[in-house]
Amino acid sequence: MTSSTSRASAPGGGSSPHPEHLGHVIFIAAAAAMGGFLFGYDSSVINGAVVAIRERFDVGSAALAQVIAAALIGCAFGAATAGRIADRIGRIRCMQIAALLFTASALGSALPFALWDLAMWRVIGGIGIGMASVIGPAYIAEVSPAAYRGRLASFQQAAIVIGIAISQLVNWAILNLADGDQRGNIAGLEAWQWMLGVMVVPAALYGLMSFVIPESPRFLISVGRNDEARKVLTEVEGSKIDLDGRVAEIEHAMRSEHKSTFKDLLGGRFGFLPIVWVGIGLSLFQQLVGINVIFYYSSSLWQSVGIDASASFLYSFETSVVNIIGTVIAMIFVDRIGRKPLALIGSVGMSISLGLAAWAFSYKSGVGDDISLPHAQGIVALIAANCFVLFFALSWGVVVWVLLGEMFPGRIRAAALGVAAAAQWIANWVITVSFPTLSDWNLSGAYMIYTGFALLSIPFILKWVPETKGKALEEMG
Repeated sequence: MTSSTSRASAPGGGSSPHPEHLGHVIFIAAAAAMGGFLFGYDSSVINGAVVAIRERFDVGSAALAQVIAAALIGCAFGAATAGRIADRIGRIRCMQIAALLFTASALGSALPFALWDLAMWRVIGGIGIGMASVIGPAYIAEVSPAAYRGRLASFQQAAIVIGIAISQLVNWAILNLADGDQRGNIAGLEAWQWMLGVMVVPAALYGLMSFVIPESPRFLISVGRNDEARKVLTEVEGSKIDLDGRVAEIEHAMRSEHKSTFKDLLGGRFGFLPIVWVGIGLSLFQQLVGINVIFYYSSSLWQSVGIDASASFLYSFETSVVNIIGTVIAMIFVDRIGRKPLALIGSVGMSISLGLAAWAFSYKSGVGDDISLPHAQGIVALIAANCFVLFFALSWGVVVWVLLGEMFPGRIRAAALGVAAAAQWIANWVITVSFPTLSDWNLSGAYMIYTGFALLSIPFILKWVPETKGKALEEMG
């Protein structure tokens, strides 16, 4: 994502589309962002099936966590290979492959015959997630007019949080059809199987929409299809632009680009360059505060504190709505007050919220899934969880991606982003697989660990994170 300054001053491509083109550009960006919707949906939908999977396959917390986190293995692979695939066969074809993987994963996950089979389909879906998480933002940036690029790029993050919310709503509706039982029978399948299988619908829609949006003009020019590229540029930037000039500008930019490699990231005292370590740190802190615990395990978490299954899904959906509100707040203020102030506000808010949650969970009684909280502590836990999600969404949820897109020098940007993204998937996996075991050991202790990471993020921001507000990309380094 580019800074506001670089968007405003983009040469050649800085002209805004005429009003009649803007709606079409928004549709194109929204269609590409469907990959983000599936990213959020698939990441969260497993939340509704956690208890049922545990019972169906009679597994413990450690094995269950591995199945839930299996998608992250595929994510890492999909993200690592998507760029090369897209450069070879095009952005649209890459989206279509991701849609096929999503569809296959939804069907396979809904009809598993063993735990390993379910894990395999989760990995396949994860590959689709990884591909979509890379291709969606790249495609949107390449087809967006410079004047609208920042706002259109935000569609990806908005789609992710909407996908999380919709998955919670769908899970709640299915659970009601099954009379509140995750293993209740609906047309011959258990409720949790329908929860995982319904993803076929948005996956198919993503695939269909990929057939009605144009290929990236950047890719078309890279393979010598300049006439098609001119047609796409006319669609998205208007008929009055200098088409020959725009094509020449893209060709020049592609010739002058330095394709960064892993070697370019080395040279610092501790292996990587200092700025690369900052990027890794941002990615790690974003996950180590425990945000995915809320979305992967929220229903079972609320059930464990005495809320019945049907109501727990409503609480999960409500938390997703809070996530959307926080994301919108971040989109409004990230260019106004800056990246660092927003991140600091989020870190302080998360620290307080997580600390309150840890205090509330210290009053739990019972063991395993049969635990409860006193009424007052239960209310504090619920409010604290929602405040945590709000502060995360209005800060680290968006700010990290903005910073990672802006702060690296151009010569290492692609490779540095790849390393930072890999660190994020690894941290996500660690949190996901460790939470059930930590929860069984000491639920309050788990939240104290996340509180510690939120507190550590404050000096990290103050000392090492650069402010990129108002700077052109060429100024970084």
